[in-house]
This record gives sequence, C-alpha cells and structure tokens, in this order.
Amino acid sequence: MTKAKTSQRRKFLHQAAAGAVATGALAAPMIGRAQTITSLRFQSTWPAKDIFHEYALDFAKKVNDMTGGELKIEVLPAGSVVPAFGLLDAVSKGTLDGGHGVLGYHYGKQNALALWNSGPAFGMDANMLLSWHKYGGGKELLAKLYASIGITTVQSFLYGPMATQPLGWFKKPVTKPEDFKGLKYRTNGLAIDLFTAMGAAVNALPGGEIVPAMDRGLLDAAEFNNATSDRLLGFPDVSKVCMLQSYHQSAETFEIMFNKPKYDALPEKMKAIIANAVEAASADMSWKAIDRYSKDYIELQTKDNVKFYKTPDSVLQVQLKLWSEILEKKSGENALFKEIVESQKVFAERTVKWDQDTYVSRRMAVSHFFGAKAPTKS
Repeated sequence: MTKAKTSQRRKFLHQAAAGAVATGALAAPMIGRAQTITSLRFQSTWPAKDIFHEYALDFAKKVNDMTGGELKIEVLPAGSVVPAFGLLDAVSKGTLDGGHGVLGYHYGKQNALALWNSGPAFGMDANMLLSWHKYGGGKELLAKLYASIGITTVQSFLYGPMATQPLGWFKKPVTKPEDFKGLKYRTNGLAIDLFTAMGAAVNALPGGEIVPAMDRGLLDAAEFNNATSDRLLGFPDVSKVCMLQSYHQSAETFEIMFNKPKYDALPEKMKAIIANAVEAASADMSWKAIDRYSKDYIELQTKDNVKFYKTPDSVLQVQLKLWSEILEKKSGENALFKEIVESQKVFAERTVKWDQDTYVSRRMAVSHFFGAKAPTKS
C-alpha cells in the first residue's frame, strides 16, 4: 500500500471514529430524557362498567400516547380511593393527582357550580354550553366560583358535550306534572331543586348506587344519563319504562381536574399536550356517544323489552316555569349565581337564535327518508 493511500485510510478512520463519538454524545441525553416518567393517579366518579369511566380512560390514553409515555395517567373507578362525591376534596388536597366527573357532584359546596350541568341553559345544548365556557366567559367565572369556596389548588378542564338526558326510569309512564307528587326520585345538582318543586322526595346518589336503591324500593324512579350507561348499570332490571326528553339536564359536560401544584410542576410542553388532549377527547367522546347510545337504544327495546315514551309537553312546560322561579330565587341569594346566569343568558340569546335560524330541520329529513312509505299503486 502506498503512503498516500495509507494516509487517506487513516484520515477516513479518524473521521468515522469522530462521527461515532459525536453520535453517541447526542444519543445519550435522549436516552436519559426517555427515562424521565411522571405518573399521575386519577379517579373517576363512575363505576368501572360505565361508559363514563371508559371516557376517562380514553382521555388518559390520549395523554399517555401523545407524550410518548413521559406522562402516565392511571385512572381508577369510583370508590377506589374516595367516594364519588369526595373527588373535589381529594384532588384539591393532593390525595389524588386528578379526576374525572361532573360539576353537579360538587353542588353541596356551592349550588352555582351546577349551572354547568343541571341548569336550564336557556335553550343551549351541551356543545353550545362548552362554547360559552371557552369563549363567553364561563371559564373565568368557574375559576372565580372555585376561589370563592377556597378551591385554589384544582386545575379544571371542561369537555365532553352530553346529549339531552331522559326524564328517567319509572314504574309506569308519566302523563302529567302531578305524577311527581310524593315520588321518591333520584337526580343531582340543581335538578334537585327542580324536582323538589314538582313535589318529589329527591335523593342524590352517585351512579353505582341508583339501581340497588331502586331494587330495594328506596327509590320509585330515577334518572342517570343515557341509553348505554343506563343499560350497563342495570336499569332495565328494575324498570321497563323510560321517559325521554327533559329540561332538568339538557346541557351537561364532564370535568377533568388536576391537582394544581402537580399540574403547575409539569413542563410547558406537557401542559400544552393535556389542553389539546382534552379537546381531542371531547370530540371523540361525542362521536363515540352517538354510535354507542344509538345501538343501546335499540337493544334496550329489542333485547330488554323497555318501552320508551316522550315526556308530555305539560311536564316540560312546568319544568321551564319552575326553572324561572328557581333562578330568580337563587340569584337573589347568591351574587355569583346571578352573574353566571346572566352571562349564560346573554350568550344563549345570541347563539341559540343563530342556531335555530341556520340549521335545517332534521326531523323533516328523517320523516322523508325513514318515515312510513306511501302504499304502492297497483
């Protein structure tokens, strides 16, 4: 081998070795970063078999996947650490790192919190309520409301627009407002005030306790949420009559909460991922709900022999009348309640009119494509 070739070969080997060293120097920190894992323990307010708990798991998976495993959220079902109604205290104190529930479950701490899940909503559906929360001042009002009761260590995210909830499960069809007189009935949030005003003896129970209470005769009737949840929780085992449509919870959303000190300690990148995962989970949840609820609505009728009835207009009209009275009374007692109600009402007046003026009637289209066919002429 000539001296020139030997020199070239040494130069090549030297450059290759230097490149390998540089590559190793770059690779080492990446390995170190991948080994930094933050784990957060969450609890939902739902039984493990409920689709609501599945929604909580869906959100956690989105965060876990989007962070590449650097942040791992583990979600436990209701009662694993604290009772369902104890979630807010547990997260604020750091007993849990976070949780999944609804604002109405905190009704006992401040009744205005329920305006995000069981108030009249002034004609808004749940997606419009979320629009008000993000763009119409609701988010700021919720933070102000939490601070008013000393909750400053919770980072709250609202998401997951729910469909209008059934009036509930009964022993026989509801035909008039007077049917609620003396009825032992389960609901939550501000709907407690509504059905109490209708004459019912109301008991607020978490989801997993409702069917056993009906089975033991402690309740005559109850509402929970939707065809899938109600079916999974066993409502068809204790009742074969379900009344559809009501104004008691026509616009409800879920709440994802973090212990704020734990949340604030996360890198900014993680916080951005969480915020975007909330909105991704919100969209996915609403799509999954359409698919699953409609399937279970059919199976409740075909497999479980449930009869569905539309709530009479007379009952709906009484609900609206009572809502006006409840809002006036509570607004006079609670300045923050009044501020939230007025904010929702102003937003609803604009957006609901736009919504109704803009969207074409789906009922007409359904009647055209799936209604009774005219007899064929011979």
